[in-house]
Formats: sequence, C-alpha cells, structure tokens
Amino acid sequence: MPKEYILSIDQGTTGSTVLVFDHNASIRGRAYSEFTQHYPQPGWVEHDADELWSITMKVIKSALENAQVSPESIRGIGITNQRETSLLWHRKDSRPVARAIVWQDRRTSVLCDELRREGLEPSWQKKTGLLLDPYFSGTKIRWLLDHIDGLRKQAANGEIAFGTIDTWLIWKLTGGACHLTDHSNASRTLLYNIRKLEWDNEILARLDIPMNILPEVKSSSCIFGETDPEVFFGQRVPIGGVAGDQQSALFGQACYREGLAKNTYGTGSFLLMNTGSKPVTSRERLLTTIACGVENEPVQYALEGAIFVTGAAIQWLRDGLGIISNAAESETLATSVKGNDDVYFVPALTGLGAPYWDAYARGTMVGLTRGTTRGHIARAALESICYQTRDVVEAMRRESNIRLTELRVDGGAVGNKFLMQFQSDLLGVPVEVPSIVETTALGAAYLAGLATGFWKNREEIDSKWQRARRYEPQMESSESNRLYARWQQAVARSRNWATPSP
Repeated sequence: MPKEYILSIDQGTTGSTVLVFDHNASIRGRAYSEFTQHYPQPGWVEHDADELWSITMKVIKSALENAQVSPESIRGIGITNQRETSLLWHRKDSRPVARAIVWQDRRTSVLCDELRREGLEPSWQKKTGLLLDPYFSGTKIRWLLDHIDGLRKQAANGEIAFGTIDTWLIWKLTGGACHLTDHSNASRTLLYNIRKLEWDNEILARLDIPMNILPEVKSSSCIFGETDPEVFFGQRVPIGGVAGDQQSALFGQACYREGLAKNTYGTGSFLLMNTGSKPVTSRERLLTTIACGVENEPVQYALEGAIFVTGAAIQWLRDGLGIISNAAESETLATSVKGNDDVYFVPALTGLGAPYWDAYARGTMVGLTRGTTRGHIARAALESICYQTRDVVEAMRRESNIRLTELRVDGGAVGNKFLMQFQSDLLGVPVEVPSIVETTALGAAYLAGLATGFWKNREEIDSKWQRARRYEPQMESSESNRLYARWQQAVARSRNWATPSP
C-alpha cells in the first residue's frame, strides 16, 4: 500500500490534536480531546502522563478513522508538544514517578530567586538563552528529585529517565526503545548549551541533576526511531519530525528567513522571530531559543517572547467565572460594548512572562464601575491578549532593530475577528492568517515529511503557504498609543503582588 500520508501529533497544554496530511499539505482527517488539568495548590499545575498517553492514542485512532486512512498508509509521524512540561519515569516499566509538572507551574520561584541572588543568571542566559524562571524544566527536575523519597538515588543509578512531553511520546511509541529529544525542546530545559549544542555540566552540577537521566538530542527533522508494532496498530512507522510547539509553528508558517515572525494564540501566546544562524543574547528579557534544525544543516535561532496566559484567560472566563459558555461567545460580548470604558484585565494568573518575568505578579482587573458589564470583562480579556503581544513586539523591535512589517498568526483564537482586528490596530501592521491555522501540527508534519522524503526540500513546502485573511490597521496611532499606555499602568498594579513562600 502506498505511504501517502503524514500523521502529526500536537500534544498541547489542555488537549491533544492529531491531524492527517496529504502531499498537498491538506488536512485529510483530524481528532481532538481535552485532558485533565490538576491544580493541587495555588500556582501549581500538573498533568497525568499516563492520561496524556492514552488520550493521544485514542485521538490517533479517531483521526485515522476520520480520514478513512489505514495505519499502513502513514509515511511518517511528526510530534509537537507543550514545551518545558517536565516528567520523570522508571526506565524498567515506564511508570511515571509523579504527575508531570506543567510549564505554567510556579512552585520553583524561590529556587529561581536563590539562583539569581547567586549571580548566575547572566552566565546561564548566555549559555542557554533563557532567564531564571520557574517556566523552564531544570528547576522542575530539581524539585522532583528533592521531594520524592529515594528518587535521587534511583536517578544516580540510572533507573530514572527525564523527558519533556515529546520525549515521553517517543519513548511510549517506540516501546521504550528510544530516549530522545530534539534541539528545540532541549533548548527550553535551562540545561542545554545552545551555542555548543550539548548538555551543560556546570548547570547540571549546580542543580544536582545527574546527566544519565537526560535524553539524547537530535535535529528536529531526522529519523528518531520506529513505532513498536504492538503499540501502533501493528505497524513500524518512522518518527521523523519533533519540535516544541512554538518552533514547530514558526516552521509551519514558513518563517525560514531572518526577520520573519509569527505569533501563536493558544493557552499562552508565543511570538518568535527568526534571527538566523547565530544566537542573539537578549538585553530586553526576551528568550534566545533554537528554532527547528533540519538534519545536516546548521541550526537556526530565534528570539521569543513567551506570554503565559492568553487563551487561558478566555478559558477562565468560561470555567472559572462562568460568564461565557464557550470561547466564541467572548467575541459576541466584546462587540456588544462600544469601547473598553477604561476597563483593563491583566491576566497574570500564573505570573507574567516576557518582557516582565515576574513570578509574583497576579491577575488584576482595574477600572470597574457600576456600569461595568460582562461585555466589558470579555472585551478586556481579549484586549489583554493584544496588549501583551505588543509588549513583546516593542521589546523585539528594540532588541533586533527590525521593525515588524507584518505578523503571521495562528492558533485557535485567530478565528476571533474582533481579536485579530484589534491586534492589527494596536501594532499598526497587517496581521495575516494562513489558510491552515493549525501551523503547529503542520510544522511537525513538514519536519517529518522532509526526513522521510515525503517532501523534497524547504522550497517545496514554502510554496504551500497560503493566506486566508489579512487584517489592516484601522485605528489612529494616537488612540492605540493611548490605550497601550493605560495598559502599562494596569500592569504596574499587578506586579509583585504575591509574596515568596518556602
């Protein structure tokens, strides 16, 4: 049977998506399922890794059925994943030692403060491209080793494996044969030297993390291994593409040249700009990260602004406050009022990311009056996504001396016309929505397709990018600047609200 399709697994923060692509990069089948979010304490966020795995396999089966495609016709598998979420498991039986600690989790804030007081941030930033923040995997690993009885000894004896979610899925799909990750995910651990392309012994020693728990690092587009037939419907299928979700979206948006940028609107939002073959150490508290590396090519780098809560703010309106019944209702409510009436919502529900990196900031709503309605609150939540994006764009412009001329966007929120128009108005540049908005999964598919010969080269896949909609700025710059200045005042009121605790 001809191998006519690429299967792409997009394992996100709140759910798993699987898409089946044909040679034209058209979606032939899809499936999605949410999974459980665990919040054992304020500021803590966890996932059950076994649940992630079972959900992923269920969604794979559903996507193949939706596409009316048999497992035998899959040429290769691409994996893209929520980054920084950290998991340890027993090598012998693949049993997780605890729930995975999610990227949003803030429990290691005090440890990060301690490392910062030691003066380690400048040297660690130069090596890893990252800042000292609970966001990244390294301090999460240290926390698990410190808080689970006997785990450190087991790790030292080589009985324990660490992985971000891509590594966990590779391990499970290959029946435990492959303990691997790619450059893009490794670059988010705080343990990987992005200049030397190797795990950093000095950082590992300070965090007291044994080298032997770490996966081998490979290019984003190469053959990682084959599926275990007992796991994958009796088939051996090569896993050919692996990348962290935001780097995968950058690749899926065809941002292969220096200066091209994209923003993904998901649980959080992540704006990445391709900076070429040399890393740029940020002075504006942006992150320097490895973009997707294709086998036998030098890795490319990117500047990134990571915003922790964007789509999650809309989810909170639905699940936490109950003022909307679904995400689409936020647009209806937002357009029911003529303006924001000076109501601002700073969604620092898990602290603030770029460019503030304030683990102690907390969510703040200001400007409320007796006239404030559900519409104002919904509008403030949507506007906050755009304000936070401008925060990053302004920092990136100062950092790179490149003025953004357009922004390619993707993710679930790009269907919200109010959000996209306000984003264009606030940035003063066109916002372009591609015909395939699932660019995270598409990027992983492209990487797998290149590794398996399904597509020839980047030029072939670049030609497949198509625009579905373009939003042009309609607001006067004086008005957008006024709104943005008020946002900055609101942010100031949210900063350093929580107090450190042991």
